[in-house]
Amino acid sequence: MTTSGSDVTVESVVRRVVARHRGERGPLLPVLHALQAELGHVPQEAVPVLAAELNLSRADVHGVVTFYHDFRREPAGRTTVRICRAEACQALGADQLVHYARESGLALGETTADGSVTVEQVFCLGNCALGPSVEANGRLYGRVGPARLGAILDGTVSS
Repeated sequence: MTTSGSDVTVESVVRRVVARHRGERGPLLPVLHALQAELGHVPQEAVPVLAAELNLSRADVHGVVTFYHDFRREPAGRTTVRICRAEACQALGADQLVHYARESGLALGETTADGSVTVEQVFCLGNCALGPSVEANGRLYGRVGPARLGAILDGTVSS
């Protein structure tokens, strides 16, 4: 498989990323983070190449990719919205935000059909005093209610 619009293969990207981390002890996590940073996700076809390059079993690599929620197995949408589900945000209404997203057709962990938005849950954004909190493409929003989440999802929130 080639990566988005180029003739660079996933295999060549994996081998290049592994080469950068070859001397490290326990390089799997740094390699997976670097791979996701470069490709936007960890594609299934990367697993056997990673296993061979790092002298691990495919099951070991697959287990790590599926255990940690930060690793994506599919590309994320152009906008990634993360709703905090930790205790402080839950106490301040995070469930309403999750319900609003679902009612809008955006289930947690899924990307819209057009690839525009991915909605995820996270268990603490470190903004507890201003919960419920939402992060959209790395920007943190506090005291988010359903209407404001709708604006964030629609991309209409300004500074």
